[in-house]
Amino acid sequence: MSFDTPADMDRIQKTIDALKSRGVSAEILQNGQEAIARLRELIPAGASVSTGASLTLREIGFEEYLISGTHPWKNLKAEFLAEKDPARQQLLRRQSVLADWYLGSVHAVSETGEIVIASMTGSQLSPYAYAARNVAWVVGTQKITSSLDEGIRRVREFVLPHEDKRIRDSTGGKMGSRIGKLMIFEYETPFLNRKVALLFVRQKLGD
Repeated sequence: MSFDTPADMDRIQKTIDALKSRGVSAEILQNGQEAIARLRELIPAGASVSTGASLTLREIGFEEYLISGTHPWKNLKAEFLAEKDPARQQLLRRQSVLADWYLGSVHAVSETGEIVIASMTGSQLSPYAYAARNVAWVVGTQKITSSLDEGIRRVREFVLPHEDKRIRDSTGGKMGSRIGKLMIFEYETPFLNRKVALLFVRQKLGD
């Protein structure tokens, strides 16, 4: 099965229904511009925002929008990137996981509602799992898989080789990538009082 083919509407709707049964709000958008507009609706003015490393957010123009400062939010990522002292930057980076909204993407979403996220360092997994007050993921529909097992296969057999090549190309072969941590998000507990939103975009975004 191809891991790079956008899902049809029947599969998308089936996945959305499964996600909602697991406490994850999910919806369909047509393109990246709609995704940014929806994020602007979801995230209230004055909220603190941070992001994990995300090819998807870069592709839809959200990272550029966040850097521009033409939004009503407090950009925690900009704060720690601007810090020159390494120890202070690391502290601010760790504190950013407590953002009101933590944004990114995921690597696979099964039709049964499980979400799979891989990370080399694990930096974005804590806010996704618990630390951030709210979470929003922007996800291309090519990431929908028929099962959790297939989702994990997608990460290992498709996502990792692409990410490894991208890093090697960008560093002249000095660095590569690997899976340091792998998270399976199965259910959002209601008493945590968080909003976990997944925005499917009917485009091929990210790996």
